[in-house]
Amino acid sequence: MAPRKPPEMPNDVKIVTRNKKARFEYHIIDSLEAGLVLTGSEVKSIRDGNANITDAFARVEDGEAWLYGMEIAKYPFANILNHEPKRVRKLLLKKSEIRKLQVQLMEKGLTIVPLALLFRRGLAKMEIGVGRGKKLFDKRDDMKKRDAVRDIQRASSRK
Repeated sequence: MAPRKPPEMPNDVKIVTRNKKARFEYHIIDSLEAGLVLTGSEVKSIRDGNANITDAFARVEDGEAWLYGMEIAKYPFANILNHEPKRVRKLLLKKSEIRKLQVQLMEKGLTIVPLALLFRRGLAKMEIGVGRGKKLFDKRDDMKKRDAVRDIQRASSRK
C-alpha cells in the first residue's frame, strides 16, 4: 500500500481592497507580497472591509519597511484598547527583499505603492509594487487603449 499524501493547503485568497488608482498613476516595475504587523481590532476591521489604501505609500528606513497613510477604521465592538486609524504599520519582508527594494529606490523617481490588501490562508498581506509616476500623456494613452478595447468588445458582442 502506497503512503497517502497529506492534503494540500488550499490557496484561498480573499482580496479586501485594491488600489485602482495606483496602476493608473504609476508604471509598476516590480511587485511583491508582504505581511503586515496588525493588532486584533485592525484585523477584525479589515475583515469587515473597512480599510483604505489609496493614499498609502511605503518607505524603507533602517533596514525595515514601513507603510504610511493606510487607514483602517476603528472596530466598533473593540473596547478601550482600539487602534489608531492612520498609524504607521510595519511590513514584514525578508532581508533580501528589503535590500532589493533599497537598490531599486536609489533610482530617481521610484516609489513603493500598495496595490492590494488581502488575506492569504487567514493572514493579512499587502501586495506592494515599485513604480514610477506616469506623466499626463501616459495616462491619456492608457485611457485611449481602454476605450478602444471596450469598443471592440461592444462591436463583437453585437454580432
